[in-house]
Amino acid sequence: MQSADTLRDGDRVVPWFYRILRNAIIDAYRRRDVRQRRTVPLDDEIDLPEAPIDADERRLCECFRALIPTLKPEYADVLEAVELQQQPTEVATARLGITANNLKVRRHRARQALRERLELTCRTCSVHGCLDCTCES
Repeated sequence: MQSADTLRDGDRVVPWFYRILRNAIIDAYRRRDVRQRRTVPLDDEIDLPEAPIDADERRLCECFRALIPTLKPEYADVLEAVELQQQPTEVATARLGITANNLKVRRHRARQALRERLELTCRTCSVHGCLDCTCES
């Protein structure tokens, strides 16, 4: 568009316009392609272990299991179903008799409540991941 004033009277404006349009479209596709190549999914770049190592599982603090029953019953039920039993959302909502949105809210609130209980009970080890727990469970 900056060189519009350089057109001579004999030049045809329509082909000139379509050439500019074509170049703009090609540039847009190139930018999109570069953006897609920059954002490679993490799964392709990082190799994660298939399952946790048994030794690590044994070292994890088990305090949270004793604290779950001390939460509100609806929070305990959600944590038990979704986190520990790893039930799909559809199964958990049907079993608990709530909507998917309600399940998400309860899950969030249950995690917060459990985190607060863990911080009160375990103190330092709850902040640092509860490995080799030394708290008084």
